[in-house]
Amino acid sequence: MIEERDRFRKALEGCPRPRLTSMPGIKLCPWSSRVPGTAGYVALVFCTVCVGHIAGQTKSPEPCKDTVTSGGLSTGAAATPRPQPRHILGIFPNYNTSPCLSPYVPISSKDKFKIASEDAFDPGAFAVAALTGGVAQLSNSNRPFGQEALGYSRYFGAAYGNHVIGDFLTEGVYPSLLHQDPRYFRRGTGSAGSRLGYAISRVLRTQTDAGGTAFNYSRMFGASSTVAISSLYYAHHRDAAGSAVGLGAQLGGTMVANILKEFWPDLSQRFSRKH
Repeated sequence: MIEERDRFRKALEGCPRPRLTSMPGIKLCPWSSRVPGTAGYVALVFCTVCVGHIAGQTKSPEPCKDTVTSGGLSTGAAATPRPQPRHILGIFPNYNTSPCLSPYVPISSKDKFKIASEDAFDPGAFAVAALTGGVAQLSNSNRPFGQEALGYSRYFGAAYGNHVIGDFLTEGVYPSLLHQDPRYFRRGTGSAGSRLGYAISRVLRTQTDAGGTAFNYSRMFGASSTVAISSLYYAHHRDAAGSAVGLGAQLGGTMVANILKEFWPDLSQRFSRKH
């Protein structure tokens, strides 16, 4: 038995080592190179299960309480919710946030594409793309783009293109086709932990045009399609491992954005009161 094990081990050691040029991951076995895909796949599945569990436990937002009319504060049916800040931190576009869910009023496909265009073509979107492109160039994340001014223009164009494509797919195209609402409805009340869990859960749960809730197919399909399209200009998205990392980055960015959308109005009010 020992001799057979030794022969099997020697045979494995003689196997050729595959050459993988992607980012480092985990080492699966003695003769393998470092395979990035497995770690990314495990992390993505684990996060999806966790967020799905959170989504099943979080409560829907309560009816709007912070509403205004021409006469001041009101909770009547004629009152309208306070408008949300159009930018977060003064830069990030914030056109798809609603202050509350109840009473729910669906929006048309035209309004969904309007939200997508406002998010995509806001001046803040250019600033974010400029920053993202600069960071990507400093890290030399896509070597074919090169360096200096020409290289930066490519990084900027790819970052902004990713932003525009993602906005239109996740807020316009798929929500219209699947009859889902692309807006983020703030919870606005409760403990910080419950609101944090709610914001995270909205990555995988969303409102439907019929008034119910469902799995956020619009976000998942939109993010996946964005990564697939980006493989045309991002060389590191042209394999399964790179695509998994790209999808994880898309969903992680959405998670962070939801948290900011949930808490930023409260923080901005506190800052304004101090000044």
